[in-house]
Amino acid sequence: MRTLQTFCIRTYGCQMNELDSEVMKGMLERRGLTRTDDETTADLLIFNTCSVRDLAERKALGKVGRLSRSRKDRPVIGITGCMASAKKETLLEKLPHIDFVIGTNNIHSLNEVLDEVLSSGSRITRVDPLFSTELDYTAAQRDDPIKACVSIIRGCNKHCTYCIVPYTRGPEVSREPDAIVDECRQLVDKGYREITLLGQNVNSYGKDRQEWGTLFHDLLYRLDRIPNLSRIRFLTSHPVDISKDLMEAIRDLPSICEFVHFPLQAGSNRILHKMHRSYTREEYEDKVASLREIVPQVALGTDIIVGFPTETDDEFEETLQAMKRIRFSTAFLFSYSPRKGTPASRWKDDVSEEVKEQRLQKLIEEQETISYNEMQMLLHQTVEVLVEGVSIKDKAMVKGRTRTWKNVVFPGRLEQIGTVVSVKLHSFTNQTYVGEQVKQDAFLIQ
Repeated sequence: MRTLQTFCIRTYGCQMNELDSEVMKGMLERRGLTRTDDETTADLLIFNTCSVRDLAERKALGKVGRLSRSRKDRPVIGITGCMASAKKETLLEKLPHIDFVIGTNNIHSLNEVLDEVLSSGSRITRVDPLFSTELDYTAAQRDDPIKACVSIIRGCNKHCTYCIVPYTRGPEVSREPDAIVDECRQLVDKGYREITLLGQNVNSYGKDRQEWGTLFHDLLYRLDRIPNLSRIRFLTSHPVDISKDLMEAIRDLPSICEFVHFPLQAGSNRILHKMHRSYTREEYEDKVASLREIVPQVALGTDIIVGFPTETDDEFEETLQAMKRIRFSTAFLFSYSPRKGTPASRWKDDVSEEVKEQRLQKLIEEQETISYNEMQMLLHQTVEVLVEGVSIKDKAMVKGRTRTWKNVVFPGRLEQIGTVVSVKLHSFTNQTYVGEQVKQDAFLIQ
């Protein structure tokens, strides 16, 4: 029977995947295994995968194939995450060297699956459509001592036509509020200063469990009462579910950072309808106006897809003009690629790759202009920075982020890591500000 002493986990995709990997690391260390970064010697290799983008999927499959061919010994190899949920048994057929496939809703069974693989030599698939067993998130082994991610809701009910997530992570399942509060309190007691609440759509939190009487903004009020929790962030928000109650919570609760990421995806109402986004561009911009009225200092992030099937030049222009009007602080911009198993994958991908690339470059150039002008506006202002570590480029500098997600470096000391300081910004390079620390009682803008 094979034995395991060391393990290596490679993670692809979103923050939710990163958190799932942290939980698996903790489970394996409790089992007695030692973590290693060396893929060529680890007894156990786990690839925690993403299926949202074709590139992430191809990277993971390529890595598994190369390692399977290059290793002369016989490590135990497993695939977890969204690709495991999407492809299921076909992965065992295509990749004869892998031993197990565990879906996003089955991470809790990792040790049980390993025991069966080791004792019987069987190749195993565990993929359930519904998240029904609470993970032991307290087992998570986090490498960052300052910031932590906490899952509050898994799955998604929106069924956007381009998105595989509802099929890989299943329907929305909210986590019990007391468990979330307890985990956050434990993290703060360990010295964590910033917590990011995770979910495919955090704004839907609690809607599947009306008997709790706790929606997302209610949860934020509870978390804000935890002593010494400096900052709370959250990802990701669906525009339909952003409520006035949530906007007011961002305004009123000291710990909630003034940064909201809620993807527009497209500026054409016809394309939004075809994507099944459930809002119009006008409704989206009304939400933006309300949020900026209630929280004047808020910064906005977005995702946008260009080249969605049947998108015309005029419809792309609507997206470009929406970007110019809204002026996002950050934007993740993509050209459309079909994901097998989604409704959109059944439609003809009729926008050429050349046109997609041209449209994408136009959006990138526009966002670069917006970002540059926005960064100019903050120069010579004083901001609050949570110090996260030492700058990679200059060891005499420390780095951190503002409440609105801006990168900042300034001359500092190791003992400042984990503290919140006031920094006056005097210049910037690319997307990073350079500044000097000022007195703690200085006026702050966010």
